Amino acid sequence: MKKKITWLLAAAFTGIVAFSGVCQADGMSVDKEDGEYSIQVDLEGGSGKASVTSPTILTVEDGKAYAQIQWSSSNYDYMIVDGEKYLPTNEEGMNSVFEIPVLSMDEALPVIADTTAMGAPHEIDYNLTFYSDSIGSKSQLPQEAAKRVVAVAMVIIVGGGILNYFVNKRNRC
Repeated sequence: MKKKITWLLAAAFTGIVAFSGVCQADGMSVDKEDGEYSIQVDLEGGSGKASVTSPTILTVEDGKAYAQIQWSSSNYDYMIVDGEKYLPTNEEGMNSVFEIPVLSMDEALPVIADTTAMGAPHEIDYNLTFYSDSIGSKSQLPQEAAKRVVAVAMVIIVGGGILNYFVNKRNRC
């Protein structure tokens, strides 16, 4: 009897978890090796005040495509893609970031984003278009280029400091 009750509770809990949308949708199949890439994405809809970072990160896992959508605001608290709800992955106080499945390329993907910017929460309809011919190296992202610029600047600063030390030391002798 005890095993039967445990099994029923487990079955009921599993049903609740499945119903609550914890399982996320798979992205479309892409002919890319698993890894991170960049992809151009366009946003349409809403009031025109919001935007998303483009190019953005395209992650391929087990041949399936997922995109990291970063909004121009920290006021988005969830997105709905193909009936599935996605919560933000960003740190508190940063612009809203969501990892969503890419369900289509080169055509509009309807999504809903909920914003709290207008006082009360509002769900707003948008379309995201991912361009397959723009898929490239992750190093093409502006964020990655900025990291390289900072690294080069640090090398120049440190190298200049070392050179300055030896020049001043030589002049004192």
